Amino acid sequence: MGFPILSYLIFLPLLGFVAVMFLPKEKHDLIRWVSVFFSFIPCVLSIYLTWDYFFNYSHSAAFAYIEGPFTWIAPISAQYYLGVDGISVPMLLLTGLLSFLSVIVSFHIVKRVKEYFAFFLLLEAGMMGVFCALDFFLFYVFWEVMLVPMYFLIGVWGGPRKEYAAIKFFLYTLFGSIFMLVAILILYFTSTPHTLNIPELVNTVPGFLGRSLQMVCFVFFFVGFAIKVPVWPFHTWLPDAHVEAPTAVSVILAGVLLKMGTYGMLRISWPMFPEMVRYFSIPIALLGLIAIIYGALVSMAQKDLKKLVAYSSVSHMGYCMLALGAYSSVTAIAGCMFQMVSHGLITGALFMLVGVIYDRAHTREIAAFGGLGAKLPVYTGLMVLFSMASLGLPGMSGFISEFMIFVGSFFQFKVITGLAVLGVVLTAAYMLRMVQRIFLGEFNKEKWDHLTEINVREILMVAPLAVLTVAIGIFPGPLSNLMKATLENLVNLMAR
Repeated sequence: MGFPILSYLIFLPLLGFVAVMFLPKEKHDLIRWVSVFFSFIPCVLSIYLTWDYFFNYSHSAAFAYIEGPFTWIAPISAQYYLGVDGISVPMLLLTGLLSFLSVIVSFHIVKRVKEYFAFFLLLEAGMMGVFCALDFFLFYVFWEVMLVPMYFLIGVWGGPRKEYAAIKFFLYTLFGSIFMLVAILILYFTSTPHTLNIPELVNTVPGFLGRSLQMVCFVFFFVGFAIKVPVWPFHTWLPDAHVEAPTAVSVILAGVLLKMGTYGMLRISWPMFPEMVRYFSIPIALLGLIAIIYGALVSMAQKDLKKLVAYSSVSHMGYCMLALGAYSSVTAIAGCMFQMVSHGLITGALFMLVGVIYDRAHTREIAAFGGLGAKLPVYTGLMVLFSMASLGLPGMSGFISEFMIFVGSFFQFKVITGLAVLGVVLTAAYMLRMVQRIFLGEFNKEKWDHLTEINVREILMVAPLAVLTVAIGIFPGPLSNLMKATLENLVNLMAR
C-alpha cells in the first residue's frame, strides 16, 4: 500500500482535534497554532496528492491510492475502503486549502477558543473522509461526523439568530441523511451477498435491482444530496446558516459542504442509477433553472452583503444541476466540476472579504456604505476582482465553468439552457449594483473615516484563491486533464 496518504488526510485533523482538546483552555495562542499545524499538513498533502495524481494517474479512470478494503465490522460487511479519482482529487485540494485558510481567518475568535478550533478540525476530518470513502458505511459515518461540529460552530459562535440557524441546518441535513440511510439499507439488503462496497454496487445495481426499487433509491439519495447542494426548494436553510455563521464557517459551508451534494450525485446516484437519471433528466435541469433565476432575483433584492453572497450560491449551484441534467455530455459534467471548484474559490474569498469589512464597520448593510473605493483601494480591488469572477467575466474561472455548462447542456435542453443564460445577466446586475453602491459614489468621511485598509494577513488569505481563480480562467487545461478520464468513464456508466 505504501504511504497511506488518504488516511493521513483524514486522521491528521482528527489527531489535531484530540490534541487541541487536551490543551489548557486559557492558552489561546498555543491552541491556534496547533490547529494551524494540523490543518497545514493536510493542505500540503492535498497539494502533493493533486500533483502526483495529475502526472501519474490522471490518464486512467481507475481509483488511485487505494487503501483497503479491510474488514471493519464483519457482521454487516462494513469495510475500511478508501480511494480517489479525478472527481475526488480536486475536492480534496479545495478542502485542504480552504480549511487551512479558514483556521487562520479564525484567529480573531476569543470565545471558547479551544472548543472552536477542535470542532473545526473535526469538521475537516469529516469532509476529507467523505471525498475518500468507497464504502457506504464509512461514507455515511463521515457524512454525519460533519453535522455535529457544524451545528455547534453556527450555534455557539454565530450571530444574533444563531440557535435558529443551527437547528434549521441540523434538521434539514438530518432529514436528508435519513432518506440516504434508507436507500443504503435497501441496496444492502437486496444485494447478494450483502455489500456496502460503492464501486461494486455502481457496477451491479442496474443488473439486480428492480426498476421500482431503483426509483425509490434514486429519489431518496437525490433528496439527501439535494438538501446539501442546496437545490430549490430545499435551500431555505442556507441563507440563515450563512448569515449567522462566523466568517470561516461560511467559507467552509460555501466552499466545501455545498459541493458534497453534487459530489454524492456524481459518485453514487448518477453512475449507479443510469436509467433513473435518463427518466428524471428534464425535471433535474428544470430545478437547476429555477435555482439559477430564483437565486439571482433574490440576491438582487438583498440589503445585507453576506445574504447577497449566500443567495448567489443558490444561483451558482443551479448551474451544476443544469449540467447534471445533461448527463450524456462530458463537457456539461466537466463544466459542473469546474463550477464546483470555481464556486468554492470565488465564494470562499467573497465571504472572507465580507468578514473583513464587518470586523471594521460592524455592519453588512449595503446601503450604509458608499465611496469606499477612495478610502480602501486594495480591499476594493480584491472585492471587485472576485465580484467580476462571480459574474463570469472572461479570464476568470467562473466564465469557463458556465460556458462549458451552457455548451454541454444546449443540445439536450435548448430552451432551458437559453433561459439559464439569463442568470448571467441577472448575476452581473446584482454584483455591479453592489459594487456601485459600496465602492463608488460619495464617501461618508464622518461615518467611515476610521476604517482601516485590509492588512497583510487578510491579503495573504485571499491571495491563493485569487491566483487559482485567474489561473483556471486563463489556463483551464490542467484541471480539465486531471478529470478527463474519470468523467469520460462516468458518462459511459450513465449511458448503460
